[in-house]
Order: sequence, then C-alpha cells, then structure tokens
Amino acid sequence: MLSRIWQVFHSTVAAFFGVQTDDNRKKDFQTSSPLPYIAMGIVLAVILVASLMFLVGQVLS
Repeated sequence: MLSRIWQVFHSTVAAFFGVQTDDNRKKDFQTSSPLPYIAMGIVLAVILVASLMFLVGQVLS
C-alpha cells in the first residue's frame, strides 16, 4: 500500500515538473484507474498554491 502511494506521488511530482520518463508514463497509463493520480494531483496543486500564498504573505509582511 505504501509503495503504491509512493509510486503515485513520485509519478505525479515528475509530471508536475515535466520530467516523467516515457517508461513510467506508459506504466502509469496501464493502471486500472486514473483516480489516484487525479486525487494526488489535486492535493499537490492545493499544497503548491497554499505554500505560495504563505511565502508571498511572509515576503510582503
């Protein structure tokens, strides 16, 4: 279970930065459901936006 979460996290972060290898991308698309990748993408996007808002707030104060 933990290895699956780590694999989804790793794949999603690599996709965020555009450095996903072709082999990993093919392996990701062979999974049964895209929902874990969608959920992880949403969570990471929220974390990114929240951290940027926090950083900008700290710089401006």
